[in-house]
Amino acid sequence: MTSFIDSSAAAPLQEAAQTLREWGAATRGLGVALIYGPVSSEDRLYYTKCPEDQRSDTALSETLEDIGARWKVLNPCDPGFIEELAGYDVALSNLHGPYGEDGRLQGLLDYLRMPYCGSGVAASAVAADKILCKRVMVTLGIPTPPWWVWSGGAPKWDHHPVMVKPPLGGSSVGMSLVTTAADLEPAILRAADPESDEVLVEDYFPGTPLTVGMLELPGGDVVVFPPLATEVTEAAFYDADTKLDADSRGAVRVREADLSPKAQAAITGRSTDLWARLGLRGAARVDFILTEDGLLYALEVNSTPGMSRESNFVVGAAKVGFTHSDVVLAMLHEAMTRPPYDVPLPTPVFSSTLRNREADDSL
Repeated sequence: MTSFIDSSAAAPLQEAAQTLREWGAATRGLGVALIYGPVSSEDRLYYTKCPEDQRSDTALSETLEDIGARWKVLNPCDPGFIEELAGYDVALSNLHGPYGEDGRLQGLLDYLRMPYCGSGVAASAVAADKILCKRVMVTLGIPTPPWWVWSGGAPKWDHHPVMVKPPLGGSSVGMSLVTTAADLEPAILRAADPESDEVLVEDYFPGTPLTVGMLELPGGDVVVFPPLATEVTEAAFYDADTKLDADSRGAVRVREADLSPKAQAAITGRSTDLWARLGLRGAARVDFILTEDGLLYALEVNSTPGMSRESNFVVGAAKVGFTHSDVVLAMLHEAMTRPPYDVPLPTPVFSSTLRNREADDSL
């Protein structure tokens, strides 16, 4: 059973940080495949528009260098990606959205018996699918805004604001706040995903966006970071442009949330319930909305939180005294100390068969 550590527990957190630093010193030279590339629409957006010094892969590369890892960024769009993976000890993925965050990459790594940071196939798949994740929340009794699913035809306007969301992906890519009937259908078409015939339409509640990060520590304990509140100053909601902040406008402020004891207990309890019941591991973040009426609703679960130095997850870690290096070491430690694979699968033999087949237009 997972034990959760409150962010105010200074002594065990300091001890965990020291353990991680000692482990890092003892494992210098660890081969880390940093997986990053423009696979999903979310990753393509960051890859092409986000300043390089603001990207997660930049921060992760700097930290891997600092801790003495033997590392390389591997682009999953490159033909030799799988063959290159075999030359490393562990995979650290910075992919988001379909193929990277939804269980498919995790399944590949499981088959290759390659240790990797973060959640496994099932937890990743559920967390990445907004519609499926909301159904799980309802099953677990975790309040989430009412919603309906568009799967074709003319959408019905219920005369109140809604958030229209693609079922897959994050960073608010493809999301729209809709306040009029005329805007609903165009928003749904923008959110439609080639891989799904469904779009999530969720009741919109004005309020304060909150996020809670969780990180697995040596021994299996999980620290729950203090909830953070985000305040958007130049947009109707925390949209993709605000998150990208390509022009460094600083249109969002992040601060530690000022919550009542009741709200604090509720957000912590619901976050840890989702961690335990979904089977998350390594690192994760849960997003909430605290409405103007004081109601707390869970919105999404992120099994691959952003790791730029200004990301909500990293800011939350700093609140408990963890550096960026500490966080990366914790993720690597969890992956490398997980029980090894023992399934009777053959060791994969790589060849150029697939590459030749893809290059042959006649097949």
